[in-house]
Amino acid sequence: MKASSWIRRMFEEGAKLKKQKGMENVYDFTLGNPVTEPPRAFKERLKELANTDIPGSHAYMPNSGIPWVREKIASYLAGKTGIPYTANQIIMTVGAAGGLNAILKALMDPGDEILTFAPFFVEYRFYVDNFGGTLKPIPTTSDFLPDLDRLEAAISKKTKAIIINSPNNPTGVVYPEKTLKALSDTLIRASQKTSQPIYLISDEPYRKIAFDNAEVPYPPVYYSHTILITSHSKDLSIPGERIGYIAIHPQSADAQALSAATNFTNRILGYVNAPALMQRVVAELQDEPADVASYQKKRDILYPALVSYGYEVVKPMGAFYLFPKAPGGDDVAFINHLKKFNILAVPGSGFGTPGYFRIAYCVGDSVIERSLGGFKKAIENFS
Repeated sequence: MKASSWIRRMFEEGAKLKKQKGMENVYDFTLGNPVTEPPRAFKERLKELANTDIPGSHAYMPNSGIPWVREKIASYLAGKTGIPYTANQIIMTVGAAGGLNAILKALMDPGDEILTFAPFFVEYRFYVDNFGGTLKPIPTTSDFLPDLDRLEAAISKKTKAIIINSPNNPTGVVYPEKTLKALSDTLIRASQKTSQPIYLISDEPYRKIAFDNAEVPYPPVYYSHTILITSHSKDLSIPGERIGYIAIHPQSADAQALSAATNFTNRILGYVNAPALMQRVVAELQDEPADVASYQKKRDILYPALVSYGYEVVKPMGAFYLFPKAPGGDDVAFINHLKKFNILAVPGSGFGTPGYFRIAYCVGDSVIERSLGGFKKAIENFS
């Protein structure tokens, strides 16, 4: 509990501050909770299914999900990647978090190590700890891309998998094709040395939120031991509905056994099934685009303003986060300083990278615009 999420801690502090100062006077950038409403297609499909009188619509189904839903998603992925996914490799999950826990439980033995690149989504450490493992963060380059030399040096006989996240939370960085190809080469060499496959777990809830026509390549195209995990929390703006899926590469090591194991862990961890109604809704919305334009507009208000004030920050190409350097180098001190200007953000220490802080700009445009004066004063008055 003492090591619990900085994100939630700051969010709760924000709730107190809003009571004191008034909701409209507090600029809360703590939580990646989309302000955008779900698309019309989601609402229409939801109404249609809610009014359907098909017997068994709300009953239990196979642990891995409704068969025709999994077939739809497998067909969608096969079309995007050229990989022959079938329903047998798809497991419907309670969001990406449920998917990550289910796959880690299926893969890990106590004492195993899972690698990831820092900064990383804060909950990865707790998910790995759930199953007696250790999360080993690998530093990234100055532009937050994977440092593959450091990765290769960190791999050992205990390494079971590596988790990547692109577009990235908290940096907004998108891993390009050449990076994924080089990562694949690194993992192939390392797997040969350790005489066991090292799985690549690609956590992808922000896949559809990419800016300036940036391409988000599919990792399983380059590495056969890839497990893709996603949710529709961000692209359909339905985080409270908790719906996502796992896709296991059909040519990965022990693909059939891994699918069976994950089918089992998805149940014994308490999820039993992903929500039946949501499975049916999202099955028909795999091609529904995310509201990229609105998020890019928000980035284009905030990013150039912060740079003009003197903040150092890598320009995000996806997701809805900025990860600036903390002036003075102490991220916690600067976060506390920002609160004087009613601005709430999250220290980089929570993401395994002290000296930075995260801004989740999935808020109203007016919130961003009204916060700019505070950001300017904060850097001018910090010492």
